[in-house]
Amino acid sequence: MEKEFIDRMQEKLLADKAELMKALADQYAESKKIVEAGESGDEADIASDVVDGKMLESLGKKDSNKLQMINNALDRIKQGKYGFCLVCKKEIPLERLEAIPYAFMCVNCQSVSERRNR
Repeated sequence: MEKEFIDRMQEKLLADKAELMKALADQYAESKKIVEAGESGDEADIASDVVDGKMLESLGKKDSNKLQMINNALDRIKQGKYGFCLVCKKEIPLERLEAIPYAFMCVNCQSVSERRNR
């Protein structure tokens, strides 16, 4: 795999990481506001705030998982293992990495994994 491609993917991963970190910080601030606002008001407002808080929490979990996958991809770049499937060890197609720079499995292994987890 060409160094130029890996460098481009590293830049993309770092940009995605910065964006996610900002989103997580914003979600944390929004959750804090909801909790503080929920301390007063009628029961309907409090229930609405709880639902909003749960939604933000689930979004935060999804972003946290993506952040972990990005960090793992950055680690694989440092180790010289980026772009290779962790299961079959074959090179992941560049098109897949362009679409999902933090991909750690080739399409075939990912499909098998998804079928197993249904």
